[in-house]
Amino acid sequence: MLLVALPLGLHAQGIEDDENPFDASGKKKDYVYLLHADETRFNKNINAYAKVLVGNVSFRHDSLYMYCDSALFYEASNSIDAYGNIRMNQGDTLFLSGEHLMYDGNAMLAKVRENVRMEDPRMVLTTDSLNYDRTINLGYYLDWGMLQDSVNTLTSVWGEYDTKTKDAVFNYEVTLTNKNYVLTGDTLGYNTNSRIATISGPTNIVSDENRIYSERGYYNTGKNHVMLFDRSTWTNGDQRLVGDSLFYDRDKQYGEAFTNVVLDDYKDKTRLTGDYVFYDEVTDSAFATKRAIATEYSRGDSLFLHGDTLKMVTYNNDTDSVVRILRAYRHVRTYRSDMQAVCDSLIFNTKDSCITMFYDPIIWNGAQQVLGEKIYIYLNDSTIKWAHIENQALLVEKLDTTHYNQISGRDIKAYFKDGEIEHADVTGNVQVIYYYREEGDSLLLGMNTTEASMLTAYMSERTVDKLLITKKSNGIFYPLSQAPPEKMKLASFGWFAHIRPLSKEDTLIWRGKKEETKLRTTKRNAVPLPSLKGLQP
Repeated sequence: MLLVALPLGLHAQGIEDDENPFDASGKKKDYVYLLHADETRFNKNINAYAKVLVGNVSFRHDSLYMYCDSALFYEASNSIDAYGNIRMNQGDTLFLSGEHLMYDGNAMLAKVRENVRMEDPRMVLTTDSLNYDRTINLGYYLDWGMLQDSVNTLTSVWGEYDTKTKDAVFNYEVTLTNKNYVLTGDTLGYNTNSRIATISGPTNIVSDENRIYSERGYYNTGKNHVMLFDRSTWTNGDQRLVGDSLFYDRDKQYGEAFTNVVLDDYKDKTRLTGDYVFYDEVTDSAFATKRAIATEYSRGDSLFLHGDTLKMVTYNNDTDSVVRILRAYRHVRTYRSDMQAVCDSLIFNTKDSCITMFYDPIIWNGAQQVLGEKIYIYLNDSTIKWAHIENQALLVEKLDTTHYNQISGRDIKAYFKDGEIEHADVTGNVQVIYYYREEGDSLLLGMNTTEASMLTAYMSERTVDKLLITKKSNGIFYPLSQAPPEKMKLASFGWFAHIRPLSKEDTLIWRGKKEETKLRTTKRNAVPLPSLKGLQP
């Protein structure tokens, strides 16, 4: 057995023979030391530049220790070719093993081949070909590799790992496998200390519950938190959430989206937009603020609804069918080509397909306007079936800039057909101003004022066609030229065209009634206050 512990091999001659003991930068070279070999051979006829070392061979290069079954030791070039059971240890921070090692002591570069395994206390990297540059603490592979820690398994065609910072970079056919999801992409950064994956490039994250697409962002795989940018997309069944930036908590199963947010429900054919949207997967509930608009497009002609805050809640009722409730709070405005509305607050319940509008609600349908203290709208397949205007009810039909048909009462029940009012029943202290015209002619002939306890108004082509008055108390007919100006408008009259929504974009611009035109205060049912309990983390 031969034990050697001299620099450059078996004797000190190598140091003396080295004409320049300094590297190109002027730093003194660190020599590779042979620590042990069971057997040493040298035959200049076979290899004039290398010593052949066999059996339990070990080397040291500063803080790095290398072990193998056999090696060729090139003293002049300060390099090693090692074979069999390669092991490299650097303190307790790095362990590297394989079957073949090419080590350049001057460049401090190790090339390990076949069954390569690189370990530190937090991860294991396996591949068949790894280069490790000790000058920058970087190991990299060029033909498939796999990094594993206690949480994730990452594979790629090309990858690198910094043993000092614990940063890894993966390129080409990248896959991160977690017990909850699989991430695939072309470029991914990962830190084994923080377990944060950095997304840079087209990336899909797929789980049993949902799918995420992003081209830039961060995934804290330890905490299961995702922060994504650049119009990333989250998809859950028939629902799809997009925003300039997205946050998702996989454990608590909620997501937040910021700026230019779109939440689509393709099954219900609804869309929720705004500059902030919160979505809860567990309860299938969401709310939106900051330029929030809810869109319903099941019938082709979309209905747009805006409120300062929009909240949608989903639950199962007693029959196990899904019920959704939409609540809109403050400055509510809606637009569809055949109907527009404003109010302070609104609730829509799919259980009875009823929309309830609170505090000075107004609805426009063509040249007709209805308002009251509270309005109930009952839908049939997204189309208005009938509406109940409760307390201080007023129906106005604009004939021209001066003349308006007007009906007021305690309650109005308006019945619709094909999106237009077919007839309306008015009860309680009914007051009417109605203009007559020649049949088939638009010329107005006279004005009638009437008071009654009950009235039915029949509509045709969005105009009042006839009135059926029950228990008439009194009525006066005036030829149009003799109609007193003070009699041409009811005390409760108001035509609020200036606050009528004109388009989807106009729903975002609030224009309220003037103070003197607001309804007088009466005892009303309280509006349910907004509650975000159960929706926010």
